[in-house]
Amino acid sequence: MIKAFIDRLIDKARGSNGRKAFGRRVEHGPQAHGINPALVDERATTVVRTLKEAGYEAYIVGGAVRDLLLGLKPKDFDVATSATPEQVKALFRRAFIIGRRFRIVHVVFGRGRDHEVIEVSTFRAYLDNESAEHVGGNERTSRRELAGLQHAVDAHGRVLRDNVWGPQEEDAARRDFTVNAMYYDPETRTVVDYHNGMADVQKKLIRMIGDAAQRYREDPVRVIRAVRFGAKLSRLGFKLEPKTARPLAEAKDWLADVPQSRLFDEMLKLLQTGHALASVEQLRKLGLASGIYPLLDLVVQRADQPFVKAALQDTDRRVDESKPVAPSFLLACVLWQDVLAGWQQRLAHKEHAFPALQGAIDEVFDARIGEVSGRGKLGADMREIWMMQPRFERRSGNSPFTLVEQSRFRAGFDFLRLRADIGEVEEELVDWWQAFSQADDSAREDLVRQLRAEQQRARRAPRPARGTSSDTSAAPPASRPATANGGGAAPPAEPGADGASAVTKKRRRRRRKPAADAGGSGPATGADAPAD
Repeated sequence: MIKAFIDRLIDKARGSNGRKAFGRRVEHGPQAHGINPALVDERATTVVRTLKEAGYEAYIVGGAVRDLLLGLKPKDFDVATSATPEQVKALFRRAFIIGRRFRIVHVVFGRGRDHEVIEVSTFRAYLDNESAEHVGGNERTSRRELAGLQHAVDAHGRVLRDNVWGPQEEDAARRDFTVNAMYYDPETRTVVDYHNGMADVQKKLIRMIGDAAQRYREDPVRVIRAVRFGAKLSRLGFKLEPKTARPLAEAKDWLADVPQSRLFDEMLKLLQTGHALASVEQLRKLGLASGIYPLLDLVVQRADQPFVKAALQDTDRRVDESKPVAPSFLLACVLWQDVLAGWQQRLAHKEHAFPALQGAIDEVFDARIGEVSGRGKLGADMREIWMMQPRFERRSGNSPFTLVEQSRFRAGFDFLRLRADIGEVEEELVDWWQAFSQADDSAREDLVRQLRAEQQRARRAPRPARGTSSDTSAAPPASRPATANGGGAAPPAEPGADGASAVTKKRRRRRRKPAADAGGSGPATGADAPAD
């Protein structure tokens, strides 16, 4: 009893200097917060109700509550509960425990493309260096992973253990920003707030809970999260609180201790949540344009280039329209400049086109991406998008029919369209593939035949006399149809194409006659005469 009393005194003293101040619980009713129940996803409500009926605490939490307070319909709903992942999983037919460093449960509703995932996390304990010394692993994953560790926080203050459960007030304290640390019960329509988050939503202020520098040191990835939320909420008028923004430049150096794979994932979140251009602007504004992650530095550096800017705008547009986005496409756009330069250099050394392109891609993977994701599915998708580009130029035979059936055709075609938008390829090429991809088999065959006929007519067009000039001779090589055999001469016409084959043979026999017959009138004259 005496020891418990002393511990309470110590905890009270710690609260006075901010080390264990978990905030004060304030409950806001419907009249105070004004949340429209119609904006709440019924599946999230079902998860909360099921957990509460089983005897656990459960709330909608995080950005969904912030959006509801702003009168917006959240795109995602997360739930926080006092139940452990195993207890949550046991309550739902389709629930899956994921993650190692941070174990959560995905409760799945529906199937196929229309499925919805409600993410459920257990209330986490707030740990500082001192309290972490006394924590033992209480999860199967953390027992093995942290068996030899005496601290759940390393010497630099970085949190190493996240699967330690605690009460709701500690869960709120360990969250990043006040506007994301509120809890909403859709049944009682009550908002629980420990850190004046509702007031900050009204002020449109992004404020770190606790001492900002210390929180960045605990988890340096919060630097990137501060940028992401600053960019995401900037269009709603939100700004980073000065005390939250001030330590960012110094805290950037602590990211060196974060695994590269985690930085890669955070970079993708920064660029693929619908505010990529705003994120680039925030990075520049906060002095973080370089030094966070090499590939992200390159994105910021090239963001003003027409091709990369168009890709970022296209990504933001698709997210805003609730369409899927793929990191492979965006990164393929960012790195295309390097691939193209390497490819042209190899072609200048007389390498064959496709092996030269493959070699250039390998060099870019080694130099820009390394082993983080460049050799996995993401890298394979990027390679396929790039390798399609020269194939779009080949529209004869079976080539277009096989290309349009590729699983990544749409991504490769969208890449081609962006290239046309900046003048790198002809618009006619994009229009043809657009029509071809949307046509049935019969119409596709007609398109290929029409293109072949146009190319043959172009090859048979009259050439200007020597010493004269014309618009045709001045046309850039890229705008001229390539011959089927890759050389300068056209291949023989197909029999019956338009009578050209027979006429051509007859003309060749006439050219071998004596010069005296040259002045006579031949059978082929005027519009029917074959071109020289």
